[in-house]
Amino acid sequence: MNIEIRNISKKFDNYQALNDLNFSIHSGELISLLGPSGSGKTTLLRILSGLETSDKGDILIDGQVIQEFQKENRIGFVFQHYALFKNMTVEENIGFPMKIKKKDKSLIQKRVRELLELIHLPGMEKRYPSQLSGGQKQRIALARALASDPKILLLDEPFGALDANVRKGLRKWLKDLHKEIDVTTVMVTHDQEEAFEVSDRVAILNKGLLQQIGTPTEVFHSPINPFVIQFLGNVNIFHVRVESGKTVFSEIENSNSKIYIRPFDWKISKSKNSDEELESRIEHINSAGFLVKLDLTSTSGNVLNVDIPYDEFKSLNIKVGDFVFLSPRESRIFQEDYII
Repeated sequence: MNIEIRNISKKFDNYQALNDLNFSIHSGELISLLGPSGSGKTTLLRILSGLETSDKGDILIDGQVIQEFQKENRIGFVFQHYALFKNMTVEENIGFPMKIKKKDKSLIQKRVRELLELIHLPGMEKRYPSQLSGGQKQRIALARALASDPKILLLDEPFGALDANVRKGLRKWLKDLHKEIDVTTVMVTHDQEEAFEVSDRVAILNKGLLQQIGTPTEVFHSPINPFVIQFLGNVNIFHVRVESGKTVFSEIENSNSKIYIRPFDWKISKSKNSDEELESRIEHINSAGFLVKLDLTSTSGNVLNVDIPYDEFKSLNIKVGDFVFLSPRESRIFQEDYII
């Protein structure tokens, strides 16, 4: 099912939650809506589900207005906190949507068994939610959403209530499951690693506006504006100016451009190789892990963060107080007039 989001806007009192949002979701893909709190991602998901209505604009499902699609109950929704019925068994929870539609009992039992096999929890029919782990509860909630064969699946931070280790295991499971069911899936998350690992594409929102949409690789390696590159992780920012075709770090804050350099995109040397390098003093070293994290201060007073592999750190033989020279391997330059 293709989803077309056309000029969608939503306002709560004086707060503009969504502002003229336009993009398409491809049939069968898993797309993540990613953004900070208040970006509009959950509001959009609720409009897709029918729990909210937009102030203006349209959403089309394979050319059909979403309101008609919602009436046919062809959208599955999984909440962050499971929302399982405590007094019902696993079988009764999963079969509940079919029971409401007055499906035959034998068909319900058959479908429940199929779904338990699909989510890798066979034989759990008679257990109650209190007898399940957090990860198992979320799988059951997902199976319940799939019970009615939805054409669209909506996931609202589905792993948000789980601890880090459980979340990591469920990411791969969800990715594999999505390949099997081939249902257009929209997931809201604030976890960038989660979005990049499970999604075919990622849509980054901020203040109700779409900032960028693309594959995880496209979004991470080719951010199109300052908000995206800063939202996706730590970044060093400097004012720059162009002289004779070369980019020069500037101490003048009213220069018209800024350069954005991620911590792992620096080359570091103990000796000076060019005038464009930044001479900097090492202030702190955290060497616990594959990447060694360095905090430095340039001679002009800028604070820098640099990440280098442990092997490179050992070969450089550097310590706190040493002066080193930095130059960027990769960087992005954006004009100063961009407003987040």
